[in-house]
Amino acid sequence: MQNPQSPSAILAEFAARLSFDQIPEAVVRRTEDLLLDWYGSALAGKGARPVESIERFAVAMGPGQGASDVLISRRRSTPYFAAMVNAASSHFAEQDDVHNGSVFHPATVVFPAALAVAQALGRSGRDLLTAAVAGYEAGIRIGEFLGRSHYKVFHTTGTAGTIAAAVATARLLDATPEQMLHAIGSAGTQAAGLWEFLHDAADSKQLHTAHACASGLAAAYLAKDGFTGARQILEGAQGMAAGMSSDAVPGKLTDRLSERWALAETSFKYHASCRHTHPAADALLLLMQQQDLQADDIAHVTAHVHQGAIDVLGPVVEPVTVHQAKFSMGTVLGLIAIFQHAGVNEFESSFNDPRVAAFNKRVSMALDEEVDRAYPARWLGKVSVRTTDGRVFTARVDEPKGDPGNTLTRAELEEKALRLARFSGAADEAQMHRAFRNIWDVANAPIIGSWIA
Repeated sequence: MQNPQSPSAILAEFAARLSFDQIPEAVVRRTEDLLLDWYGSALAGKGARPVESIERFAVAMGPGQGASDVLISRRRSTPYFAAMVNAASSHFAEQDDVHNGSVFHPATVVFPAALAVAQALGRSGRDLLTAAVAGYEAGIRIGEFLGRSHYKVFHTTGTAGTIAAAVATARLLDATPEQMLHAIGSAGTQAAGLWEFLHDAADSKQLHTAHACASGLAAAYLAKDGFTGARQILEGAQGMAAGMSSDAVPGKLTDRLSERWALAETSFKYHASCRHTHPAADALLLLMQQQDLQADDIAHVTAHVHQGAIDVLGPVVEPVTVHQAKFSMGTVLGLIAIFQHAGVNEFESSFNDPRVAAFNKRVSMALDEEVDRAYPARWLGKVSVRTTDGRVFTARVDEPKGDPGNTLTRAELEEKALRLARFSGAADEAQMHRAFRNIWDVANAPIIGSWIA
């Protein structure tokens, strides 16, 4: 292999050679947690207009049968089209996981590819988990490598996610380190996803994950067949960092491989909104509980945030769709203030409630030096509230609900998945409990089948 010391080559070597026995037990258990959390999010996309549109495209373009489950419709197709639809579906409800340091949603691109390919190849549960860990470890490090400047314009889940999907797929295909490197190269040259869609309430976010997952999967299959890709697509002179970042740090690509398990740092999403809203939402809820305040008692809320939150949430002033509302700090805080929760049902029924719309106008964001300095490694939540009678209160949350230090238990993950399945009608309670049993025991599964049917 040429230039074996390049960061891309080292990352490819790690991913290709990773075995189940190398993964610490705690990381395996966390991967199972993330898998179940993803499964609920994937079911939640059933009935969503953008997701159903991508499903209709898959039906029109793909075969009517295959070995891989399309979760929202219970039909089967090839790995390519099943992964495409499942990736779109699992990113719709804004309940899929997030890694803080890379500002990346790994599950929505890694698990659709890994599940679809594992089903098609008849691979074991251990194979599935190993591939998922490889995809998480690679994708997170690539997101960290690309840096804050990348995220200002590019949706990291669409860019780094393309490579994460490729790595997970290539691991299931038993790619050699050389083939893994080519898979990364071909995935990287297809990486895409821009934040401009937020200005128009466009459907692009689901296309980002659908494209990333399908393109990454294709890159891996092509590499296995001998198709070559750029060997330094990440750090090369005309690679991703050169075109997509001004603060890339190549050392992030290989940061403590086999020692630091970045997957274990991944957070669950408690609220059904953009993660940038969660710290302030938790801080506001805490303040209202501490001071016994109601929504009508609040004259103004200032959310003290990092620059990334302003970049992503700032364009959404008066949301016109449910999905756009999930990127509105004022709407999210309005739901929190009025309903004490910003879940899928609150967004669906009340994002344009006059009370929420009025509260939205009483919310502003302010760049906070402490919060910005901590980001993206830590997402601090700080709010200042002025009441209608002139009092001023502040509150802060150092670890939002769902972060590793304030995580969701398995019982909470099951309840969240049940809530998402009920929301979309994709599965009933008995079917979900069957899925839970299969997922919690996935490491012992000789082959991966359907977890509900």
